[in-house]
Amino acid sequence: MSLKITLKKSTIGAIPKHKKTVKALGLKKIGASVVQKDNEAIKGMIQQVRHLVEVEEI
Repeated sequence: MSLKITLKKSTIGAIPKHKKTVKALGLKKIGASVVQKDNEAIKGMIQQVRHLVEVEEI
């Protein structure tokens, strides 16, 4: 199973750790989407920045 992750909010006011997490997920611009495999590491990263991203299962 895979997850489609979309950046919905800017990282300008975010703490540096969250900015790095968003970058590590492969997201650069607002509205950009990436498809990642559904595993515990990715779920943990999403949990850290859940206020900035939108996730859907595909």
